[in-house]
Amino acid sequence: MEFRQLEYFVALAREQHFARAAASCYVSQPALSAAISKLERELDVSLIQRDRAFQGLTPEGERLVDWARRIIAERDALQAEAHAVRSGLTGTLRIGVVPTASTTVALPVEAFCAAHPRVTVRVRTRMSEDDIRRCLREFELDAAITYLDSDDTSGLSVEPLYRERYVLIAPARLVDPAATSITWRAAATLPLALIEPRMHSRELIERAWRANALMVTPQLETDSIAMLYAAAGTGRWASIVPHSWVHAFGLSSESRVILLTEPELTATVGIARSAAVPGSSAARAFASLASRLNLDTVLDLAL
Repeated sequence: MEFRQLEYFVALAREQHFARAAASCYVSQPALSAAISKLERELDVSLIQRDRAFQGLTPEGERLVDWARRIIAERDALQAEAHAVRSGLTGTLRIGVVPTASTTVALPVEAFCAAHPRVTVRVRTRMSEDDIRRCLREFELDAAITYLDSDDTSGLSVEPLYRERYVLIAPARLVDPAATSITWRAAATLPLALIEPRMHSRELIERAWRANALMVTPQLETDSIAMLYAAAGTGRWASIVPHSWVHAFGLSSESRVILLTEPELTATVGIARSAAVPGSSAARAFASLASRLNLDTVLDLAL
């Protein structure tokens, strides 16, 4: 059995198509098919449902592809650890980030890159929590910054980084200039621009509406953080955002940032990685640095 065979098998399970899997591995389709067939003979088990095209993995293949992913990940981790012993961390650190945290991920990434300048960091944003958990378990990500309010953490190591708080950003003309807080009920009366419903932060906002027996329809919805901030900057709309965004984008002189109360909505954002031991040395170093940044204090300064 060769690592190359396992890599082809994992690629086929990921792409669900022989030609795409071959292209992702930079080999011809016949070469990929032959290598997987050889792997099946060596394991004495059928891994692929075959017809004229790929029909999926067999039940045995579904079980064994997890082993293949883990073996490849452990090989990569071993190679990275050997490089680290010789000359410090090198290679690539792959990080997944939920959209809300895309404004804060630069803080731990900057600290990591300063400490390990020979590592390349690749950050994927706009990922759902489900996508992040799947990619961590399938070793397609080394670490992630995500919400920690899910019970689905099997196989993962998680650690809190900061507490996300929700604030109203509003043109000064729409709010009391002396106010330091505003209730959700009062905020519901303002013309609102909000992140779209499929985003987790919007789900949290909807919970606060429901806690006040409110049904709110914003005039503007978007999937873009930049668009939302630009809309709030026009002076027409108020918006409800995590306070971490204020740290990243700042605030115009014509706008106010006010803490939302009744209830004071919070959510825990943290770092997640595979619980496999020893795992990725780069992911361990990133998690260690991130946990020492005291992001709660840094982000609360924006308020």
